[in-house]
Amino acid sequence: AVVATDALLSKAACHRVAIAAQDGLARAIRPAHTPLDGDMVFALATGAITVDPAENTPAAMSPETALTAAVGAAAADCLARAVLSGVLAADPVAGIPSYRDMLPGAFRR
Repeated sequence: AVVATDALLSKAACHRVAIAAQDGLARAIRPAHTPLDGDMVFALATGAITVDPAENTPAAMSPETALTAAVGAAAADCLARAVLSGVLAADPVAGIPSYRDMLPGAFRR
């Protein structure tokens, strides 16, 4: 998976965002992170937008830390939704049924 933000983040912050985004995989896939899968998340930041730190950011905390946490949480939510969207939109392949094929009643209105 790839998660991207327009926020200005350092390479280290992007690494932390990728780690946080892994939670989205774990929310949507059971079991996740097994030795048999290729779960991997890359994060990137374009730096197109600078975000001012929140007024209540403690003086001892790097402003990037709070931003990294917020972007990471959003990335996890987005990735979980993306996995679900992919499962619901999938077509059967090579004789392997899709979710829609296995549970067609879930799609009836």
